[in-house]
Amino acid sequence: MSNGLDKYGLIAGNGKFPFMILQSARAQGIDVVVAAIKEETFPEIESFGYPVHWLGLGQLGKLIKLFKQAGVRQAIMAGQVKHIQIFSSSLPDLTMIRMLASVRQKNTDSIIGAVARVLQESGISLVDSTALLKPHMAAEGAMTLRGLSGHEKSDVDYGRPIAHRIAAMDIGQTIVVRGRAIVAVEAMEGTDAVIRRAGKLANQKKLTVVKVSKPKQDMRFDVPVVGVPTIENMVAAGATALILDAHRTLILDKQKFLELADRNDIAVVGLPPLE
Repeated sequence: MSNGLDKYGLIAGNGKFPFMILQSARAQGIDVVVAAIKEETFPEIESFGYPVHWLGLGQLGKLIKLFKQAGVRQAIMAGQVKHIQIFSSSLPDLTMIRMLASVRQKNTDSIIGAVARVLQESGISLVDSTALLKPHMAAEGAMTLRGLSGHEKSDVDYGRPIAHRIAAMDIGQTIVVRGRAIVAVEAMEGTDAVIRRAGKLANQKKLTVVKVSKPKQDMRFDVPVVGVPTIENMVAAGATALILDAHRTLILDKQKFLELADRNDIAVVGLPPLE
């Protein structure tokens, strides 16, 4: 393993994202101390051979004490954490109570941003959650055997600036386009659900899916993600192309994801993020 300067603290939520962090850290010989959230983290997190400490979501003071005692100076937050849990299933400690009192808006970004500030004040920097996952991020250019057709490129040229404006308003980050017309816009339902809805609206015909990052996306705790179910839903919806922001979109099970896209003649293309 590496020296203490390279030791990371992992604040693990639910889903596969924390597992990918640990797999990548193990491959690179990086030390990790895991703070697993009782209300969220999958128990399989203990199978990676790293020390795992189970904490309640409201135990911010205990989290800081754990990381400082372990010599952690950089922390990664990975996996979904439902912020409503803070107000329901977990008793906040004094550190968390003070942090919550400082937050005007009790939405996810505000709360996690406040957690990042408290960590920083304690000498622990919350860093880009994809810092150890560069090979799993969308690359620039065609990642599949084929690139965009003429009509797909036309839909992207039309739809991507619109998707960017919608993301800037924090409405959603995915739109579905056909024939230079917007078929569906993501709101609260998520990428896969909006693809399914678009398939019903457009009778499963030649859809282009555009997923973007927010302007000045904070990659410490808010990362656009796609995975194999995204391609499966595109197949069912009749979508033929997927456009992603390169370097800002995490692809879960990337090899399987691209193989499935190729088998179904779906183009997956990464483009530089719009700012």
